[in-house]
Amino acid sequence: MFSWLNKDEARRKQPHSYNSVVEGLQELYRTTILPLEETYKFHDFHSPAMDQADFLAKPLILLVGQYSTGKTTFIRYLLEKEFPGIRVGPEPTTDRFMAIENGDVDSVIPGNALVVDPKRQYRALGKFGNAFLNRFQCSLTSSPVLDSITIIDTPGILSGEKQRLDRGYNFVGVLEWFAERADRIILLFDAHKLDISDEFRRCIEALKGNDDKIRIVLNKSDMVDHQQLMRVYGALMWSLGKVINTPEVSRVYIGSFWDKPLHFDMNRKLFEAEELDLFHDIQSLPRNAALRKLNDLIKRARLAKVHAYIIGTLRRDMPSMFGKESKKQQLINNLADVYKEIERTHAISSGDFPTMKRMKEVLADMDFTKFHQLKPKMIEKVDIMLQRDMTRLMQMVPQEEAQKDRDGTGPIRGGAFVGNETPFGAGSGEGADYGKGELNEWVVNEKKHIYDKLFDTLSPIDGKISGTRAKEQMVISKLPNTVLGRIWKLSDVDRDGMLDSEEFALAQHLIRIKLEGHDIPEALPRHLVPPSKRHFASESTFS
Repeated sequence: MFSWLNKDEARRKQPHSYNSVVEGLQELYRTTILPLEETYKFHDFHSPAMDQADFLAKPLILLVGQYSTGKTTFIRYLLEKEFPGIRVGPEPTTDRFMAIENGDVDSVIPGNALVVDPKRQYRALGKFGNAFLNRFQCSLTSSPVLDSITIIDTPGILSGEKQRLDRGYNFVGVLEWFAERADRIILLFDAHKLDISDEFRRCIEALKGNDDKIRIVLNKSDMVDHQQLMRVYGALMWSLGKVINTPEVSRVYIGSFWDKPLHFDMNRKLFEAEELDLFHDIQSLPRNAALRKLNDLIKRARLAKVHAYIIGTLRRDMPSMFGKESKKQQLINNLADVYKEIERTHAISSGDFPTMKRMKEVLADMDFTKFHQLKPKMIEKVDIMLQRDMTRLMQMVPQEEAQKDRDGTGPIRGGAFVGNETPFGAGSGEGADYGKGELNEWVVNEKKHIYDKLFDTLSPIDGKISGTRAKEQMVISKLPNTVLGRIWKLSDVDRDGMLDSEEFALAQHLIRIKLEGHDIPEALPRHLVPPSKRHFASESTFS
């Protein structure tokens, strides 16, 4: 008789369909996570509530470092232009947090105006007060790089307790807020100054929990020679090991990110390779933005769930009548026992719990009698969301990433992200790329007379040598058979199982560039195809 009730229940259990991952995340946060956060005062202990701007914001890159490590110069290097408010010097020149965003006209928006703009993600920063907002601004400038990302420049970190207190606002708290929302956190070190000050140590510790976002850059590396650079690198790893306290060795990018002449040019190729790796990492941010937001929201949901268990347990143990204050202090002192009880009862990993020190500090000012009792149905709703809805959104991520590639909205373009569009891109003009664009001039011709003499010693028959004879010569290079096999496939252009003089010269050229440390191309570039074989090679052969 009441079959319509069953239909209504079934309808509620049907998973929603979303047009995009970000839209799904917004809806799940609003309907499932936010009610849990509000019920158990999550925002008083951890992060403010998220709004639409948090979900729609461009990928954020946060630069952190002690003064004079080249943070501002690094931004100018990426953009290949100056921006409003830029100041560069050996002394602490940046005394404010600066968001560098794309704009049609160069201008500066002050902090108090930024935090009331609903289209930007900075509204929650108002809680840090005027002392901070007077040192926060947005610098607008026109740059294709900023079409895809936003960059946050931070004040140079000083040493000593006095400088920390004189800031007048919670510097580490602001840094934590940005770190939680950043897609990439870049720690810059000066090759001449590897000491980690007290405040810098506190800042690095504040970034814990965001380890997957952190990249380390050893800047100004051209100021030391090759031998000194090895010692500096080792010293940096030792210093970081004492602060970060992780078993993994942190990835350190070595380079000099400025437009001045290199003092020591001997490490140019190393700097180019390191820069290429770092730029590839940064360029992937827009493509992976949805995945990062999904991952961060899952972390937030897990923290909100654990937080609810903590608050619910504290409320349960509070007396209804007498001795409330003494019991409150006892619960705070024994918070470790509360953590263990929740971990054991609800099978929650210890890594999901918030920092105990921070919890105790906030709990001291709270009225435990106003906490809500635990509501299992709210927890259950979050569990269902994590198991069902987040899995469905995860399955949508590859489709969205592929669509971005098709639309050309994936990697960052412009500025320093030129790739190999010029002869001065990393690795360009060398190895397999050497001579690219000069289609009428075969690159191998430069040394072909040497290769021809070697070819003649191998007793060619009808102008060709067999695979066996070619192998005898090629293995002299001591390259692995897998590499030589790839070189053979690229060199035997007409696929007849033998090499003529041009194909043999090509094989020797590929061996040489591999021995010089360059990569072998996956497919034969057009400028490497022997002139007499270009009619054999189909368009699909060329890279």
